Amino acid sequence: MNNFYAIISRMKYILRWGLMRNVTQENLLEHSHQTAILAHALATIENERCGGSVNADKAAVLALYHDSAEIITGDLPTPIKNLSPELAKSYDKAEQTAYKLLLSRLPEDLRGSYAKILDYKKDELYPYVKAADLLSAYIKCIQELDAGNKEFKTARDSLAKRLDSFPLQSLKIFMEEFLPSFIQTLDQQ
Repeated sequence: MNNFYAIISRMKYILRWGLMRNVTQENLLEHSHQTAILAHALATIENERCGGSVNADKAAVLALYHDSAEIITGDLPTPIKNLSPELAKSYDKAEQTAYKLLLSRLPEDLRGSYAKILDYKKDELYPYVKAADLLSAYIKCIQELDAGNKEFKTARDSLAKRLDSFPLQSLKIFMEEFLPSFIQTLDQQ
């Protein structure tokens, strides 16, 4: 049966940050949408400000699907995924199996196109998708902290270190110019 798109639409039922109290719940669909916007922004900044020639549209599409395996695996919290090298390797294997299962839900003639999207970690745009993914998580943390939820302090600090060491100039520009507005009220913007 060709139910790939129906399965993808189930991203809205996968909640993120399952081990933490959330002021505002976030589902996988919301996270993927924000990650796509951020990946597109980073690629666009790279092109316009840093002299790059990055396909911003493709970066956005890769980001839309970057966590789609979690429809099948669920959202395993990062501290659990990284508890041991064996567990990380097993989870990667589970993700690859999930991607193959998702692809099997497409007609044969569409599988090649989507295989390239689902195997985004091998794409040259992976750094933009990964940076956007981390940035999305960081934004969630700063918004939760701004709402008084101290549960997100350790995650924010860990993500800040990862983002600070990320080699993309466009990410540094985004964080300096655009990130501060994510904790402003609509009246302040």
